[in-house]
Amino acid sequence: MSDHEHAAGGAHVMPVKVLLGVWAALIVLTVVTVWSAQYDLGRIDLVVAMGIATVKATLVALYFMHLRYDKGFHTVVILGALLFVALFVSMSLLDRAAYQPEIDARTVDLKAR
Repeated sequence: MSDHEHAAGGAHVMPVKVLLGVWAALIVLTVVTVWSAQYDLGRIDLVVAMGIATVKATLVALYFMHLRYDKGFHTVVILGALLFVALFVSMSLLDRAAYQPEIDARTVDLKAR
């Protein structure tokens, strides 16, 4: 199979307007990330940061990695992998309470220095 046949079979050319729009959205979300880091949001701090990061990662995967225009099977594979990562991270965070006193003690020790 030649390069020409491969390119004609599945290549998708993104319009410059779309790429610039996604880039602008990523810049705005980066500014929002920096802005939200300036404030202590308490218990929802991690949720806000992860939410913004998830939206940014989704934009990158959909447009810069061309997942939006790819076969549905590839989307299923990537979503399955992300589901397993979320599952493993969730299981680790469930055990966080057992180690919280040690984390707090180290944080106090670091602030005292």
